[in-house]
Amino acid sequence: MTSPGKCCDQNYTEIEAKDLPLCCPTPGMSRWDGHPRVFLKIEETGEVRCPYCGTLYVLKGGPLKQAAGH
Repeated sequence: MTSPGKCCDQNYTEIEAKDLPLCCPTPGMSRWDGHPRVFLKIEETGEVRCPYCGTLYVLKGGPLKQAAGH
C-alpha cells in the first residue's frame, strides 16, 4: 500500500497491483480487527467499496487488463 490505512477511520485508500489480492481490513491498518476480513474484487473496475466499513479502494493505474479470450 502506498500509505498506512486506517480501517473504519479512513474513507479512501489507494492500492497498487502488487498489493493484490485485496482484503479489508489489510494487515497494515491500525484497526486490523475493525470488522471481519473480506476479500474485495477490484481488478475489473479499478475501484471497490468495503461493504462493512465503506472504505473506498482505488487501484493505481485503473483496472487490470484481461488477456484476450479470458
